[in-house]
Amino acid sequence: MIPVMKQRIRKAVFPVAGLGTRFLPATKAVPKEMLTVVDRPVIQHVVDEAREAGIEHFIFVTGRGKAVIEDHFDMSYELDRTLAERGKTKELEALARDLPAAGATSFTRQQAPLGLGHAVWCAREIVGDEPFAVLLPDMLSRGCMAQMLAAYETHGGNIIAVEEVPPAETHQYGIVKVGKDHGRTFEITGMVEKPKQGTAPSNLIISGRYILQPQIFDILSAKEKGAGGEIQLTDAMIKLAAEQPFHGLRYEGRTYDTGSKLGFLMANVAYGLEREELGQAFRVEIGKLLGQ
Repeated sequence: MIPVMKQRIRKAVFPVAGLGTRFLPATKAVPKEMLTVVDRPVIQHVVDEAREAGIEHFIFVTGRGKAVIEDHFDMSYELDRTLAERGKTKELEALARDLPAAGATSFTRQQAPLGLGHAVWCAREIVGDEPFAVLLPDMLSRGCMAQMLAAYETHGGNIIAVEEVPPAETHQYGIVKVGKDHGRTFEITGMVEKPKQGTAPSNLIISGRYILQPQIFDILSAKEKGAGGEIQLTDAMIKLAAEQPFHGLRYEGRTYDTGSKLGFLMANVAYGLEREELGQAFRVEIGKLLGQ
């Protein structure tokens, strides 16, 4: 293995160019990342996670029809003025808290849907020659990036968040093979993308959070196609793992896959029940629906 110098993680990549076909017709004109969990867009929740972990620069890989994401992370002078004139100080302050600092966001285009690996590669010029995080915007995993950065401080190299699934579901995901185990973290000795049923090396899935070294871009530059005819990030990580260490982090928490209808609904229920001003009344209404 080639030693990897440990640099601070400052930048995060958010691949937001997906079409969101599983949510049609809702996503015909509205990006799936802008669908709301309670009263915040999904992408805002994910950016919150990164910001709370200490990420300073937010890089969005967008596509056609996604300009509203850029608008969301910008000032809205007309709205701010209207809120100020109406004395809605609470709402105005909330918008100000969510606004990234000037120069802290970057947007680049993925012109064609060629896979997650290609989307990450599209951010290469903005990331530059430093390690970076990747957060998949469909996955709500509160606190996960903070846990990953703590693992990175211990191990350096490349870190992948993982979660357990029933063995019967492993064929639906990227799966890691476990080497030397440290408890919360472990050495990754192999990865496979959507293995055939009964062949997975573990039941630990790659769950949508990564810390990667910049050498991944050299591998992705070859644009080799994998599963589904797309440029797969997992394939590039397998090659990088031959040269650099990879560690898995067992995420302590629950991930909600808002890219699925069930996961999206579950996220709204879970987040809604936690809200101080909504939780009690929401619980009562759910009870009524369930006949309780």
